[in-house]
Amino acid sequence: MGGFEREVKVKKRCCTSRPRCKRCPVVMKRLSAAGLAERQSKRRFLVSEKIPKRHLKEARH
Repeated sequence: MGGFEREVKVKKRCCTSRPRCKRCPVVMKRLSAAGLAERQSKRRFLVSEKIPKRHLKEARH
């Protein structure tokens, strides 16, 4: 991943509301699969600071 990264602690459970919140574990898993986040531990992810809006919107849908 390029650029500055920040650590994000995800919520314990997904509330399944639409659109999903940015700290939802499902959103982080989707961003990780797209190569925009990297899992550090069970609930912590390193997220790229410059996530394209299109990718974030797609992950939250």
